[in-house]
Amino acid sequence: MGHDLKALAELYKNALLNDVLPFWEKHSLDWQQGGYFTCLDREGKVYDTDKFIWLQNRQVWTFSMLCNQLEKRENWMKIASNGAKFLAQHGRDDDGNWYFALTREGQPLVQPYNIFSDCFAAMAFSQYALASNEEWAKNVATQAYNNVLRRKDNPKGKYNKTYPNTRLMKSLAVPMILANLTLEMEWLLSSETLENVLDLTVREVISDFLDQERGLMYENVAPDGSHIDSFEGRVINPGHGIEAMWFIMDIARRKNDSKTINKAVDVVLNILNYAWDSEYGGLYYFMDAEGHPPQQLEWDQKLWWVHLESLVALAMGYRLTGRKECWEWYEKMHDYAWSYFADAEYGEWFGYLNRRGEVLLNLKGGKWKGCFHVPRALYLCWQQFEALSSQKQ
Repeated sequence: MGHDLKALAELYKNALLNDVLPFWEKHSLDWQQGGYFTCLDREGKVYDTDKFIWLQNRQVWTFSMLCNQLEKRENWMKIASNGAKFLAQHGRDDDGNWYFALTREGQPLVQPYNIFSDCFAAMAFSQYALASNEEWAKNVATQAYNNVLRRKDNPKGKYNKTYPNTRLMKSLAVPMILANLTLEMEWLLSSETLENVLDLTVREVISDFLDQERGLMYENVAPDGSHIDSFEGRVINPGHGIEAMWFIMDIARRKNDSKTINKAVDVVLNILNYAWDSEYGGLYYFMDAEGHPPQQLEWDQKLWWVHLESLVALAMGYRLTGRKECWEWYEKMHDYAWSYFADAEYGEWFGYLNRRGEVLLNLKGGKWKGCFHVPRALYLCWQQFEALSSQKQ
């Protein structure tokens, strides 16, 4: 089996608690103004002080989730609180929509054009309310979640650049994040709302975005789930498809629905076979379903989150099904990700490699990379391997 399950559980636990979290604890806290610095160079020095709502909320989520799942450490609560209070004060416009970016002090910089700001706020404040027991935080979470439900059919609202009704299209990101978010909000929602939203989102992801013949997830489809022959309509985003599938495994596991779990595993394996770079290793960032030149010029870069989400999906898929292909792919992905992304010298993980696996940007955080995918994946893989090693005993 190559890797020992117990040793893997230890590797992930140690990387999370003694490497990645300390990096953010040490370098990202803005104790003066509140919130976090996410633009950190390789060594953790701050190179830009703007605050991006996705990443602010995701860091609140990370430290709150760890308080809820592992232990209520005083410094973790302080860190979560430093972000939550800053965001509750500065993060929204008068109508309660979450901005995209703020200055260091909390002045709005970029309009609330993006539904994901609301999604990550709902996730963050749900976990923070659970950890802190603060009533106001519950209200922030519920309000943000209702925003998401209200905006989901028109995610960009008045900020949408596309011309209305010429080429109607919906994006995988919306039902996918809604499924995961709803599970996160479980303790705040009625069981009826919970089950309804989960059923609807899982059905939409599997019936509309999954191409049944090819077993691949498309990023954008027509409202009826058919394909549109255009740049957007042909986009395959391997990391997104794989991440959506572990969300679905996680939901299906609650109902002991092994049919849906196995279907999700099939899709993960199909995407990996399709998107693995056979020359240099690793997964492509974007692909064109018909093999045309992709519109994204960064299509062949290797990104941290894509590989981390794949590790989670494979570890989870292996634990839930015991399928040999999950394990074989896990070992291949593990060797690639740990060799190329983890920074043994300064800690944390690199985010952006070129196609050959060389570090392209040696940042540890920026406008899109913060304290989220690395710690979440390390935590989830640790949990999967711990469960597996106790099963095997």
